[in-house]
Amino acid sequence: MYVKDIMTTNVVTVPSTTSIADAKRIMQAHRFRRLPVVDRGKLVGVVTEHRLESVSPSKATSLTVWEIGYLLEKTTVKEIMEKHLITVKPEMTVEEAISLSQENKVGALIVLEDGRVVGILTTNDVFYKIVNKVLGIGSPGSRIEVSQAGEGKALEEVISCVNKHGLKIITLHVIPPTENGKNDLVVHVDSEDASKVVDELKGKGYEVTLRKR
Repeated sequence: MYVKDIMTTNVVTVPSTTSIADAKRIMQAHRFRRLPVVDRGKLVGVVTEHRLESVSPSKATSLTVWEIGYLLEKTTVKEIMEKHLITVKPEMTVEEAISLSQENKVGALIVLEDGRVVGILTTNDVFYKIVNKVLGIGSPGSRIEVSQAGEGKALEEVISCVNKHGLKIITLHVIPPTENGKNDLVVHVDSEDASKVVDELKGKGYEVTLRKR
């Protein structure tokens, strides 16, 4: 899967001459946490919710409401925007993009194509468009966790058991080994009643539990 498959497109951008007050209004209206800053088609920075909050006067300030409003209207995003940016291309794999994001400790990556902003990839995009699907979050059914069954013959036996009872596998993932040194297996099936599968696997000597969806 590539960045272009899950990135958010139609990104709202602002020029660096935009006032902090306007930037806040735009972000609040669209429920954004980040706003790319573009001058003459070129990405020059990004304004984040955190940066806007850091320059907003605190409640303990001695300034009047009018003075605060004046400052926010006269100060531009150019003065507060983040200029050190981590960008990616649409053709980059999602794995590479996530790794890059984690290495640089950023929650969003701006996607550039031929120097133009064509999208933005956030942690929400990764969760909603990948993690939720991989884990089957929001899908009906049952999750069956089988200890030490994430590889080899055990994996084949679990899948065979599920098929035998006519259940459809929605998702299947392996949990990396812990102390026992073997992978555990989680199978998400399409039925709310997976008791027959659980009973049969337990009868074969497996440690089985039903996990919450």
